[in-house]
Amino acid sequence: MMTPREASPVPYARTPKSRPGKSRKPRIALALAGGGPLGAIYEIGALCALADGLDGLDLNRCDHYVGVSAGGFIAAGLANGISPRELCQAFIEDGSGRDNFDPAWLLKPAWAEFGSRLQRLPGLLGSALWAWGVQGKAFTHAFERLGAVIPTGVLDNEGIHQQIEHLFSLPGRTNDFRQLRARLTLVATQLDTGDAAPFGQPGWDHVPISRAIQASAALPGLFPPVEIEGQHYVDGALKKTLHATVALDDGAGLLLCLNPLVPFRAQAGRAQADHIPSLVEGGFPAVMSQTFRSMIHSRLELGMKHYERAYPGSDIVLIEPDQRDAKLFLANTFSYRQRRELAEHAYQQTRQMLLQRQAELTPKLARHGVSLNLVSLRNPDLRLVSEPSVPAQTTLGRQLHATLDDLQRQLGKPALGR
Repeated sequence: MMTPREASPVPYARTPKSRPGKSRKPRIALALAGGGPLGAIYEIGALCALADGLDGLDLNRCDHYVGVSAGGFIAAGLANGISPRELCQAFIEDGSGRDNFDPAWLLKPAWAEFGSRLQRLPGLLGSALWAWGVQGKAFTHAFERLGAVIPTGVLDNEGIHQQIEHLFSLPGRTNDFRQLRARLTLVATQLDTGDAAPFGQPGWDHVPISRAIQASAALPGLFPPVEIEGQHYVDGALKKTLHATVALDDGAGLLLCLNPLVPFRAQAGRAQADHIPSLVEGGFPAVMSQTFRSMIHSRLELGMKHYERAYPGSDIVLIEPDQRDAKLFLANTFSYRQRRELAEHAYQQTRQMLLQRQAELTPKLARHGVSLNLVSLRNPDLRLVSEPSVPAQTTLGRQLHATLDDLQRQLGKPALGR
């Protein structure tokens, strides 16, 4: 496995990269937060809305891209010249071209991890029995060590690296940070220290982009940590939600931030058209979803306030769903069947948001040569995905969708939405 060299302990190196076109400070940067498959779907829809609704902005020509978890995959695609519409065609529309994405990558059990943990069971069990029966330690204390048998993740994430490595090895693409026209920073968290690992920065840029994406998206419990040069890395969102500091430290004048996960905010006195009498009615999944979203969003809000104070010369625009939008909150993170509808929803909601924030955004964007395309934003016929929805054509696709629907029912989501 190809893995990273010893790097500086400084979290975000500011040394400019010695590549053609990298000597000047970046003008426009894009930071994408994580959020699993649902986050990727939202970000693709929102990015397509930005591409259609903003003049003077080419999302494939930004100067710096920062990505965390699922946002890292989208950021790397944009940096590699894949347009938002092409991402939509491949990821949302089940396109049949060279960029087609197979969601089955993400649903393979982590058999290697299971086997590795089971091999430890005899030794750990013997050690626990010895500590309890011979050394006289308390039962609970003696058997705590059996926790090392529990797998660190249930799904295999090696396919993420392999598939993206293939995608970025096609003509006109690169899997090498150093060969990109723009800066790309993909942030993971070093498991043993809790420090941010800014892949793509000096000292970290020899790691393949695909491997950095795999590390940045290794959500503990879902995917095993990713080993790179003897160190283990997990999801970059454990440290920060956006990690936008790396782009601001490089001198970004305009920073566009996309965050797909927000807590739900019920509207008092409004009829519950979305069938949400109370989140507690959804049981454990709904309560934990709201808890997780609230935690990461409160951290994001603190980060945004810090950015505004620490970087007064930069214009920062945060784009995220409306917290009153029950449709995105109720969406099953694992359900690819909903992805066309959700992407279209994100596209239309982002267009509406740009119009609603016209007075605020116009002067910010104008300082960087970007303007709102009001004709496009007000066009009621503009859509992202084609109609009607096309069902899965292959046996594998039908089986995968059926499995995902079963998983959705097991997670209890329909208790809220139906």
